[in-house]
Amino acid sequence: MKLKIGLSLFVSLTFLFVNHSSAQKGWIDLFNGKDLKDWNIKISKHDYNENYANTFRVEDGLIKVNYDGYENFDQQYGHMFYKTPFSYYLLEVTYRFVGEQAKGGEGWALRNSGAMLHCQAPETMLKNQDFPISVEAQILGGDGTHIRPTSNLCTPGTTVFYEGKLFTPHCLDSKSKTYAGDQWVTAKFLVLGDSVIKHIIDKEVVLEYTKPQIGGGNVANYDPKMKEDGKALTGGYISLQSESHPIEFKKVRLYNLEAYASDKPKLDKVIEKVLKQ
Repeated sequence: MKLKIGLSLFVSLTFLFVNHSSAQKGWIDLFNGKDLKDWNIKISKHDYNENYANTFRVEDGLIKVNYDGYENFDQQYGHMFYKTPFSYYLLEVTYRFVGEQAKGGEGWALRNSGAMLHCQAPETMLKNQDFPISVEAQILGGDGTHIRPTSNLCTPGTTVFYEGKLFTPHCLDSKSKTYAGDQWVTAKFLVLGDSVIKHIIDKEVVLEYTKPQIGGGNVANYDPKMKEDGKALTGGYISLQSESHPIEFKKVRLYNLEAYASDKPKLDKVIEKVLKQ
């Protein structure tokens, strides 16, 4: 990417952060229940905003991630990105896994998806890049046999601090219970810039970590200019994932906390209030 394009993206992001914090406060429905007009799509091995085989769609008032148009999944990992970046927020998603995994999906991807936090801009991903540089709030469903907690952490191109120490492995399990079958599950993710991220299930913090930053591995075919190791992740885009198992979302909403970022007492009060909603 040319320097002037990188600078332009930086300026655009700065403008969006400043204006978004002043223009929108409170709950924002990221999914309008009708279509995906507020979302952009990037599927590995395909061009930006090519929704290959209608992977991401809206039917019956739900976001559906489906692979009925695939002959073979073939590591065509996909992500759909909300149009606006955020920094301080509470994200809430209600999801369920359905059906059978696509042919050619990896074994570890069975009933596996994710809400990607602090993502790089989707237009900066290369055609064959597998995952956005981001912090993944991993969503897992039970397989009927094994313990599989949800709201875990994975780190494509990032690192975090966990219990005060730099965490470099790819994934870290939460302490949530296993949610098996096709039941609806609501997960919340409290993201406060580059200070702390908390994963919350049933009003319980099941995982907490701090200082998200660019670094490590676990991402392939990216533009090296986008991976500035050691750079703090103070904000970014939110995306929902396609990893080969069908999943549905009936609610994707966000409480914007940007306006309270510099007032910790007020921020804490607002967080306490919205976590009860």
